[in-house]
Amino acid sequence: MAYEKSSCKTIVIALGGNALGNTPAEQLELVQNTATHIVDMVEEDIDIVVSHGNGPQVGMINNAFAYASANDGKTPEIPFPECGAMSQGYIGYHLSQAIVNELKKREMLRSSACVVTQTLVDKNDPAFENPTKPVGAFMTEEAAKAKAEETGLTFKEDAGRGWRQVVASPEPIRIVELDAVKDLVDDGYIVIAGGGGGVPVYEENGQYIGVPAVIDKDRSSACMAAEFEADMLVILTAVEKVCINFGKPDQEEISEMTIAEAREYIEQGQFAPGSMLPKVEACIDYLEKFPGGHALITSLECAAEGLKGNTGTVIKA
Repeated sequence: MAYEKSSCKTIVIALGGNALGNTPAEQLELVQNTATHIVDMVEEDIDIVVSHGNGPQVGMINNAFAYASANDGKTPEIPFPECGAMSQGYIGYHLSQAIVNELKKREMLRSSACVVTQTLVDKNDPAFENPTKPVGAFMTEEAAKAKAEETGLTFKEDAGRGWRQVVASPEPIRIVELDAVKDLVDDGYIVIAGGGGGVPVYEENGQYIGVPAVIDKDRSSACMAAEFEADMLVILTAVEKVCINFGKPDQEEISEMTIAEAREYIEQGQFAPGSMLPKVEACIDYLEKFPGGHALITSLECAAEGLKGNTGTVIKA
């Protein structure tokens, strides 16, 4: 069917790590399933921007260049921002190809586009004072200290396994390429943007400069959805609904909550810091900046039904 621009709802979808693989071959297989669910949503007259994580992928790229540089003496070390951009490119290629193939299968005259995205951060964000996110290859303490002295980078011991570079996780301020994303959506494209939270950049003397850092992809997606004034932010994870008292006999699924209720659950410690907490916090960020929207947390498999209000956890202002 031909695409005609209408008053479609626009949603920003943040794909969880379960939608991608740890290797290019595994990822190429998994994104076929991901694309099926995304196109199911497109068939409901929804315009979609897709973001995604990149943890295993950017680590693989960073480690490969670090190993080659250390062992062949010819390969240059690649700065972390460039590794992030590379990961956006090849993940975007896989997602875009799978989405287009699914559209063609259903004879839908739409297409997909991947935008390698920069995300503006504050150069003085407190996170830069205490880098915590490990990236790259393991090394000995001696090698790490020598590298730190040579480069000015920060290295820390990682859980008894060796020393690794650590980078900051600053708050996203703005998606640099947002206007391009908007134009593509208006022209009917399913857009892949904000991969891995976007390549972190700061602004100095009117110029953007890449910085070694990792931006939480859910927070970056929330920032993009609010700037875009998207009707809905959808954060996809491994579970169908957010739960309180998770893993306990009185575990309870939550179908709907307000920002105030979400904050109360956070105060109670209901959401795990490395799991559900950042997702709920990202939804709050989006709704505080754009109160007219709705946020949905659910699984990839339940996303289409969640958009119809049949499942998932909806958060409202």
